[in-house]
Amino acid sequence: MTSNQPLLCSKGSAEVSSNGSSPPLRRGSFSCLCHTASHSSSHFNSSASDFEDTHSNFADSVVSGSRFQSADSQYFQGIFECPSQKMVTEPNKLLDVVNKSSLEISGPAVYISHEKRSSVSGIEKSISQRTRHRSLEANEFLSSEENSRLIYINDPRRTNDKYEFTGNEIRTSKYTVITFLPKNLFIQFHRLAYLYFLAIAALNQLPPLAVFGRTVSLFPLLFVLFVTAIKDGYEDWRRHRSDRKENNREAEVLQGGSFHHEKWKKIRAGEVLRIHEDDTIPCDMVLLKTSDPSGIAYVQTMNLDGESNLKTRYARQETTMMDFESDAVFGLIRCEQPNRNIYEFTAAMELEGQKIPLGQSNIVLRGCQLKNTKSIVGVVVYAGQETKAMLNSAISPSKRSKLEGYMNRETLWLSVFLFVMCAVVAIGMGLWLKNHKNELDTVPYYRRRYFTNGANNGKNYNYYGLPLETFFSFLSSVIVFQIMIPISLYISMELVRLGQSYFMIGDRRMYDDNSDSRFQCRSLNINEDLGQVRYIFSDKTGTLTENKMEFCKASICGKSYSGGTYVMDRSAHDTSDTHLDKIVISEAKERHRWKTKAEIKIDAELVSLLQKGLVGEERKAAHEYFLTLAACNTVIPIITQNAASENGASVVDEVVDYQGESPDEQALVSAACAYGYTLIERTSGHLVIDIHGERLRLDVLGLHEFDSIRKRMSVIVRFPDNSVKVLVKGADNSILSILAKSSDRTGSNGALCSGIRNATQNHLNEYSLQGLRTLVIAAKDITELELDEWQCSYAEASTSLNDRPAKLRQTAALIESNLNLLGATGIEDKLQEGVPETIESLRQAGIRVWVLTGDKQETAISIGLSCKLLTHDMQQIIINGTSEEECKNLLADAKTKYRIKTAGWAKDVNRNRSIHGDHLVTHDGSVSSSIGIVENEFQSSRFSKSIKDLPEEQSRRVAATKRSSLALIIDGTSLVHILAKDLENELFDLAISCEVVVCCRVAPLQKAGVVDLIKSRTNDLTLAIGDGANDVSMIQMADVGVGISGQEGRQAVMASDFAMGQFRFLKRLLLVHGHWNYQRVGYLVLYNFYRNAVFVLMLFWYILYTAFSTTSALTDWSSVFYSVIYTSVPTIIVGIFDKNLSHKTLLEYPKLYRAGHRQESYNSRLFWLTMIDTVWQSLVLFYVPFLVYRFGPIDIWSIGSLWTIAVVVLVNVHLAMDIHRWVFLTHAATWGSILITYVCLVILDSFPSFPNYWTIYHLVKSPTYWLTILLITILALLPRFLLKILKQTFWPSDIQIAREAEKFRKPPYYVAESESRQPA
Repeated sequence: MTSNQPLLCSKGSAEVSSNGSSPPLRRGSFSCLCHTASHSSSHFNSSASDFEDTHSNFADSVVSGSRFQSADSQYFQGIFECPSQKMVTEPNKLLDVVNKSSLEISGPAVYISHEKRSSVSGIEKSISQRTRHRSLEANEFLSSEENSRLIYINDPRRTNDKYEFTGNEIRTSKYTVITFLPKNLFIQFHRLAYLYFLAIAALNQLPPLAVFGRTVSLFPLLFVLFVTAIKDGYEDWRRHRSDRKENNREAEVLQGGSFHHEKWKKIRAGEVLRIHEDDTIPCDMVLLKTSDPSGIAYVQTMNLDGESNLKTRYARQETTMMDFESDAVFGLIRCEQPNRNIYEFTAAMELEGQKIPLGQSNIVLRGCQLKNTKSIVGVVVYAGQETKAMLNSAISPSKRSKLEGYMNRETLWLSVFLFVMCAVVAIGMGLWLKNHKNELDTVPYYRRRYFTNGANNGKNYNYYGLPLETFFSFLSSVIVFQIMIPISLYISMELVRLGQSYFMIGDRRMYDDNSDSRFQCRSLNINEDLGQVRYIFSDKTGTLTENKMEFCKASICGKSYSGGTYVMDRSAHDTSDTHLDKIVISEAKERHRWKTKAEIKIDAELVSLLQKGLVGEERKAAHEYFLTLAACNTVIPIITQNAASENGASVVDEVVDYQGESPDEQALVSAACAYGYTLIERTSGHLVIDIHGERLRLDVLGLHEFDSIRKRMSVIVRFPDNSVKVLVKGADNSILSILAKSSDRTGSNGALCSGIRNATQNHLNEYSLQGLRTLVIAAKDITELELDEWQCSYAEASTSLNDRPAKLRQTAALIESNLNLLGATGIEDKLQEGVPETIESLRQAGIRVWVLTGDKQETAISIGLSCKLLTHDMQQIIINGTSEEECKNLLADAKTKYRIKTAGWAKDVNRNRSIHGDHLVTHDGSVSSSIGIVENEFQSSRFSKSIKDLPEEQSRRVAATKRSSLALIIDGTSLVHILAKDLENELFDLAISCEVVVCCRVAPLQKAGVVDLIKSRTNDLTLAIGDGANDVSMIQMADVGVGISGQEGRQAVMASDFAMGQFRFLKRLLLVHGHWNYQRVGYLVLYNFYRNAVFVLMLFWYILYTAFSTTSALTDWSSVFYSVIYTSVPTIIVGIFDKNLSHKTLLEYPKLYRAGHRQESYNSRLFWLTMIDTVWQSLVLFYVPFLVYRFGPIDIWSIGSLWTIAVVVLVNVHLAMDIHRWVFLTHAATWGSILITYVCLVILDSFPSFPNYWTIYHLVKSPTYWLTILLITILALLPRFLLKILKQTFWPSDIQIAREAEKFRKPPYYVAESESRQPA
């Protein structure tokens, strides 16, 4: 279609062509290709004195002629120009230069054949038309060298003497023996709570402020510091052990002309290493040679990026044949400074007068393992802490939960209470001292002067005057009331989150059998946030879909073909089940056939077309179409042979397993194999395709890898007949804009091309509506002149150390222009199991799901309908703007049409939420006051109301929600103008008014921008979920990030807070574990505030009756043990094991999740009600014993012992009233803490040296003692008990109704569950 010559040529024809003309000129070598490699290329030899190679300035360069102009040229300000006029006068030197040059392209670079060209006249002519801007190139070269690192190959002394690069010894530990104590204490005291209690302990050491014993006051802080130091020390010891093991591993280093074993820690930059198969790479090395003659090496990067598939790396052809043990090898590598980007590497190697570009495909990184390659040789460029692996070892900043932020706000209020109480005590002390100043020398409990004879007689006895006594009283009060600030709460929360994470990880219902992956908790700080999520931002491919691509549709030359029969084992010559079985390559008994592991549907009509000779435009187009699918990729075929016998004949089955980083590429190559175009060999310089039994060898002259800006990929290949073609595939909006215009063609050709293009576009729309992923296939013939122009520009771009990717994109635009359309592909990416049900449940739970995808709009809409994200009754608002003004008008029109008002502040957004959105609807359509999940046998008038019973305004708003909802569909081009300009607020107003938002054709940073659009303007919690590297920015931007262990590696998992194997697990994670975690942690915080406050207030009332003297009736140890031992364990156990509803109820009624949206478990109102209740309980605690024993024979220590037991019993019974689920551990912790308190009191009261000696033994004998404790418990909890009854009777919450429904209906699943691994 693009050439009058047939493309499929046998070896014989190639030989004839070769013999019939002078051999073609060697075009040079291209380096390897890798999916994520940066673009690079070789350049001409600079050994000639009159031919210096420098970098060109693309902004000021201009290409002569317009034949390379494309639609993409509008994005570039300038293109490349070729070397100087010096080359015109000395073409012979140029030919030598060209023979030695090499070009590396982004990704697996390739080498050109070493055949000679038939003529050089075309080169001479093209050279005469070029000019070179030396000054501009020199400036750029000099600026790039200033920031580059120089590595002298096999000369580590020279490399390190000048720059003093780091050695290869690594250190991941934090401490040494000398620095452990000071550094560990310094890190621990970064916590403000620790500083607070350190100040308290320090104050207590002062004689005027020694309220507690000096040793006792230090115990809580020292205990926490000691335990934390032990934990940190053990962890650091393990790091030291791991570092020693890593640093003492050995590798082979070239020294004195031979390789010797050397420890890793002694390796230096510039040294040449040899690595053997299955060994780990000790440092970042540029490949120089591999055991494969073509220079290919395979590495596994699982330790680096988590991906298990093999990656291909290449040595440059200039170094692959070197003998490093017999030859002296020297050279220079100029590379970029160490950085964290593991997917890019920019460098150039100067070797024997040549300047050879190096890219990401030429470097192997520390931590990778060598696979399927016997050995490699490389030179160290980055070592030790400067390797990319070590630079990426830093832990991502941790996130803080929303509830913890509210908790800190309440802690400030508690600080205010503490200050007020201390001020009251200090002022009271001052007034009391003033009123009793004349009695201070005589009162028995407050002496001001010494009364003994001697030197101190008449002097002040611990009395510092009224002002200081008042001030000391304030500080003493701070010491006594110190636990008002709950230091134990932070520790308890960490332990509870750890326990919750353990059970989430052990949840068998979130285990994925397909990927053999269990749920992962990678962050322990935000468990409770899972119960308050309002927005979910989801990727499509690999997240909602399986990312297992299946080739389904093919549009070729304007005709659509769809697969009919599944084919799993397909030979290159056996591509149908009918007459094609008769086609054989040889009559020999031993036959070869190719098999693939993929199942492909083939179309019989298309198979028949491919069996015809290369006659006719449609046949040629089909041939080039599948040739492009087989060649334009970075897939590596791995072939294994299986001998078998069939009908008495010996048959060799060769199974082809395609290794690639993209599931799309693997699907396309497998489809080409199914239709008879089997890729069987790929090296650094050529590839071999078996076409119906005939092998076609293509020399790869260059490859432009796919990137997110160009959105296409191209490969330049030379056929055996010496013709050159560029084969291109990419997104439709990327390819269609660079096709040759039909107006440029004459006669029927122009009409035919126009018809094919229209038909192909219709097929693309049809495929997209079916939810298929689409690509457009195109190609064109390349003349020698065009090839020379491109090579020249490519050489200069690829050797640039500054902004190489952008310059290579400009070079790609030269060759990717005026293409001939071949067709399109339709690939199915099936939905994951349970996705529609999960999205429907999340929507019922009040969670809005937004999809952010790079697919085209039609595909995204089709997938949205399939997964029930979109419904047919939704009003779709489509924003496809190409300019800022157009986007502004589209947004304004949509807001006007649907009467959308500006939301304003985030509070308004939350306040204006639909009432119906926070209520549940019963199966019969009624709406309860809170929740209407009560059915048939459990319905009553107090639990449900019909819409008629609601107030008029509520009824109107509930009825309004039954109108069709809105769905916003917006593309990436529009987002470019909206997110970069002042239109964000307009988009925000429109987006939050829509039930669903679908963003198409979005880049990774745009995904993060959309998340930030909601996160920065509302108080709502956001969750982002994805499976690929392009989702990392979105995952890190959201409040909660979830990674999917999918087909695109583990970058998303490594950047996430939580990870799982399937999207459907998100339903259980949020609706079940999220609900439980939020309810538990919310109650934990409130209970800890109550528990400490009731104890402090009890002491406060007592101090008011002791002349404000901060005298304590409790022993020092009892005060310390109260929050550490007596009452801490039950809160932790309840925080881990308690649950208010069963998991099946939560899954059956997703709207129960909205309790987290309404902050029912923790809010300011609950905090203040808890504080009011705390005041009442503290008054009961103090006054009941005070009144009972006011005139009785009891001392201060006895009443203190009674208070200790009473407060522990009270807070534990209070906790028991709120426990929803009793298990053995709950009983043991709750009642066991009371028993432990008694045991501790008995032990403390058994020491004769203590003032409370034997008090507990006397008290327990008295019935009054036991009756007093019972009376305190009843009176203190009676108001709370009555209020709970009233609320549950007349104002039941959603959760309470659901609990009663569970209890009284007793459904089959509501039985005692005996799951050992999770509290469900």
